[in-house]
Amino acid sequence: MRFPTLGAAAILAALLVPASVLIAQDQPSAPIEEAPQELPPAPAEEPAEPTAAEKAAAPRDPLEIYSDLNLFGEIFDRIRAEYVDPPDEKELIRAAIQGMLTSLDPHSGYLPPTDYNETREDISGQFGGLGVEIIMEDQVIKVVSPIDDTPAARAGILANDLIVEIDGAQVQGMTQDEAVDRMRGPVGTKVTITIIREGVADPLEFELTRGIISMRAARWSMEGDIAVLRLSRFSEQAFVGIEQAIDAIYAQREDVPPKGIILDLRNNPGGLVDQSVYVADAFLNRGAVVLTRGRTESENARYDAMPDELDEKLADIPMIVLINGGSASASEIVAGALQDHKRATLVGTRSFGKGSVQSIISLGPDGAMRLTTARYYTPDNRSIQALGITPDIEIKQVVPEEFQGRDEIIGEAGLDGHITIEGQEESTVGSSVYVPVDKEEDAQLQYAIRLLNGEETNPAFPPKAD
Repeated sequence: MRFPTLGAAAILAALLVPASVLIAQDQPSAPIEEAPQELPPAPAEEPAEPTAAEKAAAPRDPLEIYSDLNLFGEIFDRIRAEYVDPPDEKELIRAAIQGMLTSLDPHSGYLPPTDYNETREDISGQFGGLGVEIIMEDQVIKVVSPIDDTPAARAGILANDLIVEIDGAQVQGMTQDEAVDRMRGPVGTKVTITIIREGVADPLEFELTRGIISMRAARWSMEGDIAVLRLSRFSEQAFVGIEQAIDAIYAQREDVPPKGIILDLRNNPGGLVDQSVYVADAFLNRGAVVLTRGRTESENARYDAMPDELDEKLADIPMIVLINGGSASASEIVAGALQDHKRATLVGTRSFGKGSVQSIISLGPDGAMRLTTARYYTPDNRSIQALGITPDIEIKQVVPEEFQGRDEIIGEAGLDGHITIEGQEESTVGSSVYVPVDKEEDAQLQYAIRLLNGEETNPAFPPKAD
């Protein structure tokens, strides 16, 4: 669910001023002929120095704030007037804005117009392009597969074709990202690609018109009678992809339910909160999915699962969720909800630990800002910020020697300036992000399959309600 733009908010802080304390003292007896000795006044109690938190919460004098802004203006003018080369004023201001936002936490920041457009593409899961999944191989682009019902598929481009030219420019010497950028573009524009195909003597030239391409967020496969759903990101295509995958599985099996479901969220960096709610709702029929709490009332919310035909269809199918050190944000929302509701057993290694929500706030032609506006909590009111979700069953991969020591990340707790929660434990050791390409060598996946087939047993599977 998209979070609304923050309005201006004022913080009022009560300053504690120590009250004067009157202490009664007995005066000593004195001879009647002498004047009574006057006691020296009690020393005044020094006011306590405000704590850092009290200083931060106290409202500042507006004049102090304007003084700071004047300082910024003075420095900006000196740079413009005296820097060795004439600076780009627009870039200077954008850099200042970026510095202000990134000083808050690792996930807040400024998005220039180009970056904002890329972010919107990533969120929507759609872009203008040709519809080919590719890899770089021997300095040429190899087509892994054309995506169904796209310009590339309709033109007859095949898996294993080698793209050697794009609009007359040699692919050799380009990076994969550069080649992708050349093939993407506004919908309706044309691009010419030259292909070498095994068994065909001469290169093939295709003039293609770019169309709307939807990136597949979900893939599925069957391991015997076990359905494996792999979710790579939480774009706007996430829930649709899961729904389509389940429909395809039932169609292939002639409406016979699979023996079990494995939801693979490993190395899924997250995405949209609303998509995490929809995906969790696919496997839950009631109860909270996630709770959010922010500084403003509008950021405090609870998102619930609702009964529907999809979760009714899946209700009796045992389920395992795979997570690792690269499972972050929306992935952790789904894993935490399914774990708290005892709907699934989590297998793998500890997740990343990103327990905050960012709002992307449009700045019109100047791009956008990404601002952390809330923390989120699992249904059992757990914050996983800088801590992560611990799997019910920890299974580590066998990491090849060349990757050992480089396959682990601490996660959110290892990021400079991360948000902290007073009194909450934080992760101090790494969690592996390694997943073998060969599924036969994937210890976490194979363990999950054996659990669902009854070849392995563990007290944590199936999960038991308290």
